[in-house]
Amino acid sequence: MAFAMGGLVMLSEMVEKLPPSERKIAEYILRHPREAISMTASELGKQSETSSAAVIRLCKSLDLKGFQELKLRIAGDLQKTQTQGFRDIEPNESKYSIIEKMTFNSIQTIRETAELISTDELTKAVEALQAAKTIHFFGIGASGIIAQDAQHKFLRINKNATAFSDTHIAAMIVANAKEDDVVVGISFSGETFEVAKILELANQHGAKTISLTKYGTSSVSEQADIRLYTSATREPAFRSGATSSRIAQLQAIDILFMCVASQEYEEAVTYIDDTREAIEFLQRGMRTRK
Repeated sequence: MAFAMGGLVMLSEMVEKLPPSERKIAEYILRHPREAISMTASELGKQSETSSAAVIRLCKSLDLKGFQELKLRIAGDLQKTQTQGFRDIEPNESKYSIIEKMTFNSIQTIRETAELISTDELTKAVEALQAAKTIHFFGIGASGIIAQDAQHKFLRINKNATAFSDTHIAAMIVANAKEDDVVVGISFSGETFEVAKILELANQHGAKTISLTKYGTSSVSEQADIRLYTSATREPAFRSGATSSRIAQLQAIDILFMCVASQEYEEAVTYIDDTREAIEFLQRGMRTRK
């Protein structure tokens, strides 16, 4: 992308959760984004009737390096063509219209997730996964399916990986985790109690922890050493774990996987070829038996 983006999405998602002074700044920026990007922290503090210190605190609350990064992201947002919000289906809607709406929603989810992923946090996550002796993916419900997909991908490049949606089994596995293990907690809401507790347990045992949640502060992300975010857009009434949130989580896992595979390219290609041949060997055996 030519520009960093996602600043306005971050502010929109976080505005109701911010302390009063930071909320005033966020609301001012959302009302006057073009003016805000030309201001200094001191000028923005004055215009929003707060202070430059409150501007810096806002940037910290957004998990950004500073005011300059926020301005760059907002400037990138302003370069985009204005898009509609997520669109819900209606009673007896035509198949063509449903196809169009679901495609639009998925594309918007993918774009927003790309804007919200921090390259610094992504780099830390990739390095942790490369060095990991074992990677434990954990999620409940629909996020458990994402954990299984992640396990499948990383097994293909010869990374020891587990994926358990049963909390008791996950707890037993994590209780034996070592400092060179990584535990990845997946929760779209970021408030799945079991996922937060598994990450807390992993921290107690010295394992490296990574969270994958929608953008914003949450009980799950607070337990993680490394925080990755997906699109936090407010989806239509028919949103479930099988629609836009799933698309966002799968995209983030795919990005993680491809980054790790790229860093270990020759070995990864060899392992993928070997696993493909193994599956073909099984399929040939099944055809022979028929």
